[in-house]
Amino acid sequence: MLDIILAIAAIAIIFSIAWFMSNDRQNIPYKGIAFMLIAQLIITWFMFNTEIGKLIIEGISAAFNKLIEFGRSGVDFVVGGLAFLDPDDPSVFFFDVLLIIIFFATILSVLTYLKILPIIIKYLGGFISKITGLPKIESFNAVNSMFFGQSEALLAIKSQFHRVTENRLYIVSASAMGSVSASIVGAYLQMIPEQYVLVAIPLNMFSGLILASIIAPVSVEDEDDDVDIDEVTDSKSVFEAMANGALDGGKIALIVATMLIAFLASLELINFIIGAVIPGVTLEGILGWIFSPLAFLMGVPAGEISDAGSIMGLKVITNEFVAMGQLNEAMAGLSEKTIGVISVFLTSFANFSSIGIIAGTVAGINNEKGKIVSRFGMKLLVGTTMASLLSATIAGLFI
Repeated sequence: MLDIILAIAAIAIIFSIAWFMSNDRQNIPYKGIAFMLIAQLIITWFMFNTEIGKLIIEGISAAFNKLIEFGRSGVDFVVGGLAFLDPDDPSVFFFDVLLIIIFFATILSVLTYLKILPIIIKYLGGFISKITGLPKIESFNAVNSMFFGQSEALLAIKSQFHRVTENRLYIVSASAMGSVSASIVGAYLQMIPEQYVLVAIPLNMFSGLILASIIAPVSVEDEDDDVDIDEVTDSKSVFEAMANGALDGGKIALIVATMLIAFLASLELINFIIGAVIPGVTLEGILGWIFSPLAFLMGVPAGEISDAGSIMGLKVITNEFVAMGQLNEAMAGLSEKTIGVISVFLTSFANFSSIGIIAGTVAGINNEKGKIVSRFGMKLLVGTTMASLLSATIAGLFI
């Protein structure tokens, strides 16, 4: 009972902050928000508490694991002959986790070229639009963001950018930042429990739309709300799609590796400086203290809120891979509920570096709109972080 009370309090606080941040409170779509919140509760209950839901998670996870096996065959051919300093522990994060992204990106590129994914995304987005009353472009982008990364999701609607007002720009940017790319999901599944990653994907789609619709509500005419899927790919053949997907996946793997090196090295430097000034204190400890109240409201046991808050804060200032690494190391000493709540929170791109990625992508499509995104960058980060908190809080009710 206490967990339910705390969850209601957490959701009320999240909604209140979003309401105060709203730039058009008169047009907040309360009916659509209520539908999406109910949908989140039903999805989470179904996936966690029914045999069919558990079977679905197991089936999807098995499919991902089989694809990971296929991906590793390619990785092993290229780097399988390397000798390791410690033969008893031959695991290398870059080879075992990041390079798998290349194969997943290739599959997504082919499915996009064949128009399989775009059609599914368009009609699923249209269904969500019809039920919630939200515009089609925003709904399409939210579903699209479950499959593609921040940049790719926004580029998929570039032909509709002339219709995107400032509020609509906030919503599509929030959906992109609050999501994860399907090409990276395989990497996540090798770091944290699969069931929480898979449930977090639809939860974050709805949470992103809910919070963005409160902060930047929109009302559009039918003529300004059409979705075009004809320009979602530049590939002229399946083989070109495979090549483009592989190259994109390679870029993602290298970008993630580069950012991990920079962030982890910077974290060590910051901890060294903090420790020199205040012995025994680390940035993770400070973040744990700041985020502890949020972790408590999300249902994390009192004895684990400091560790949970530390990992959550680390994700916001660095990225989800750094935080997932920390969670993976701490998992043995945490309860299942804490692991689940944190895992759902971590499964999104909501962090400081994503502001630059979103703004840069939008600027590449339309320079003026890119400046607008830069202007509301912090508002975007706060909104998407609250969306992750909302998803994790709902997940915590059923763990």
